[in-house]
Amino acid sequence: AEPISQSNTKLGWIGTGVMGRAMCTHLLKAGYTVSLHTRTRSKAESLLSLGAIWADSPKILASQSHVVFSTVGYPDDVRHVILHPDTGALSGLPAGGTIVDMTTSDPSLAVEIHSAAKLRACSSIDAPVSGGDRGARLGTLSIFAGGDENLVSRLTQLLSHLGRVYYMGGPGKGQLCKLANQVTIASTMVGLCEGLVYAHKAGLDLNHFLDAISGGAAGSKSLELYGNRILSRDFEAGFYVNHFVKDLGICLRECQTMGLGLPGLALAQQLYLSLKAHGHGDLGTQALVLALEKLNNVSLEKK
Repeated sequence: AEPISQSNTKLGWIGTGVMGRAMCTHLLKAGYTVSLHTRTRSKAESLLSLGAIWADSPKILASQSHVVFSTVGYPDDVRHVILHPDTGALSGLPAGGTIVDMTTSDPSLAVEIHSAAKLRACSSIDAPVSGGDRGARLGTLSIFAGGDENLVSRLTQLLSHLGRVYYMGGPGKGQLCKLANQVTIASTMVGLCEGLVYAHKAGLDLNHFLDAISGGAAGSKSLELYGNRILSRDFEAGFYVNHFVKDLGICLRECQTMGLGLPGLALAQQLYLSLKAHGHGDLGTQALVLALEKLNNVSLEKK
């Protein structure tokens, strides 16, 4: 197949949340023609001002695209924007077109999309990402790709504007890798927040504590990205608590199917559910410290 380039490949982009807006911006700045659809048009204005073309539905968007990206909130949203028989992207995608779903979603849904695309002489890959809002802004995301290996190789030049591609295997394997990623992050965030609460109770200077541990075995990407945000009470979402609860729920369902017991994952999900129950679902995942503060009747906030 002819290599993908700005001159021969028109793109469609569905979803302009915290991650999607920054990711789509990279493709526009790289010179691609991008059609755009999102549930709330006002959230797309910054992209439209950069030259994106508004489409009234995923179907219309797909009809004028070679590659359609989706990055939406929940598996039901993925199903609606891609598979809806009347308005979904797949219903309008020309033969030979490709769906790239970058939402963290059910592996079984990725397999279903792959099969549905194949019936229409199209193709799909599941390509969820890790790296948070910072990675999306900088174009340094880790992209976990599942699907046909040759197709992923062909798309890598395009995806490289967003980050680094890791081919994980057949349909659904990208999603399974992302879920394993979330399992790892969940317990790491619990450890980071518990370490801060412990250090606070022990009377340590928390800024000095973070500096001291960051270069040792306790250092992590979570500490680098979120440690100082926690201390400055910056709970703005790079990744929403609501979406993380969704991801961890998918992980636990997959564990049940696999016959796996992962107690750290289960504990993290319960703590995040508690955070959501207290009305903090629209905060970032670093807000987990609020749940641990309530549990211990302490506050890390400087007086």
